[in-house]
Amino acid sequence: MGLDPLDRGAQVGTVASARDGTLGAVVNIWAPARAHGVALIRGLLLAGLKPVAALVALLPVLVVADGYAGVVSLTLLMMFVLGRRLAGLSRRLAGRWGGIEIPGPYLLRPALQQVEHGWYWTGYDYHHSRWVAKASLYTNWFFRDPATWRDLLWLLVDPVVGGVFALAPAALVTYGLASAVLPWLPSEGVTLPELARYGVIHGGSTTTALLATLVGAATVLLGVAVAPSAVRAHARWTHALLAPTRQAWLARRVERLTETRTDAINAQAAELRRIERDLHDGAQARLVAIGMTLGAAEQLLRTDPAAVAPLLVEARESSAAALRELRDLVHGIYPPVLAERGLGDALRLMALENPLDVTVQADLSGRPEPPLESAAYFAVSEALTNAVRHASARHAQVEIRHDGKLLRIVVRDDGQGGADPSRGSGLRGLQRRLSVFDGNVIVDSPRGGPTELTMEIPCALSSPRTSTS
Repeated sequence: MGLDPLDRGAQVGTVASARDGTLGAVVNIWAPARAHGVALIRGLLLAGLKPVAALVALLPVLVVADGYAGVVSLTLLMMFVLGRRLAGLSRRLAGRWGGIEIPGPYLLRPALQQVEHGWYWTGYDYHHSRWVAKASLYTNWFFRDPATWRDLLWLLVDPVVGGVFALAPAALVTYGLASAVLPWLPSEGVTLPELARYGVIHGGSTTTALLATLVGAATVLLGVAVAPSAVRAHARWTHALLAPTRQAWLARRVERLTETRTDAINAQAAELRRIERDLHDGAQARLVAIGMTLGAAEQLLRTDPAAVAPLLVEARESSAAALRELRDLVHGIYPPVLAERGLGDALRLMALENPLDVTVQADLSGRPEPPLESAAYFAVSEALTNAVRHASARHAQVEIRHDGKLLRIVVRDDGQGGADPSRGSGLRGLQRRLSVFDGNVIVDSPRGGPTELTMEIPCALSSPRTSTS
């Protein structure tokens, strides 16, 4: 008896659903298993760095033991330099694999300055020779930095403590495999007293072998299960020893505030010069011309009244042009729509006036402080200008979000890409503009595009929403 087409379709659908459910279950199991396997491999790679760190730490001792005491100073310098390299690599791996970002704690190296009478100031002392001054600057900067000595402490301690965190999962897996496999191997001619002492069972009854296999399998699963936690524990240990101290953090903070204050003063002075130049070359010149035109009209009023009318028309047109220039100047200082409607609507108006096809998505539950709001507005304006001028873009998208702590602005364009902050003065200007507010600029611009510019500014929203979403 044949099946009804509807029943046959229902059976096919049931089989397909079961197949999809099985595939979904396999995917759901495979993803965590893969993550744990990757963590186990990362632990082995981290463990592979420990012998290198131990060798670097023992390098001066080995040199002295081999009878080369005359080069111990050079060996010590190599130890410190290589130790800093290894510490930097450990910080990067802790952020990438352990999810704990560790910024560099080192003090900025002072610049070598040549003062009067040809002497060089290193930031620490004076020298007449440039090469001696460079050597003194580097030596003082390197060895007076407390982070250098913390790197040395890390070199001495990490091969033991960090090695335990890194090797523990692999050790559990190795022990579990040995416990599961060795009981089934023939015992004739094989003596394993060392393994037996450490609990690995070899030989015995079938029941004992099965029990050992179960224990070994559980140990393998335990090692794989704790691998991600061990990598994170290793990252926390690295953070505890290599992260900047509060004193170093405060010193870096003071340096950053000094830089941003200088940038803010320079930017303010440049802005005042721009305003003075625009007023002098634009509105002021037109107002002078209006005054001269009205003076000429006053003289002609008695002798040739008919010639006054064209002069008055010219004066009216000049006053209208001066008013437009003043409005443009005010708009460049602080757009009225920004003060009245907020950042979202101000950027939408900017998008309408931009030669690009710009889409703006703003989701703000309030408004930032006016200075920060103005900086964000002009930062987006500069980013869109760069997209038009340098990237040959046709479309752009602006997204604004606030997560309670950060105002995040993302500007994307479909241009040719290749934007590099180290080569572009526009991107450096963006960074300087936002650094006054502790902001950060992240550029993702591969060759060929697209370009994504992310601006993050710590702030709180202070008033209710005034712009539409």
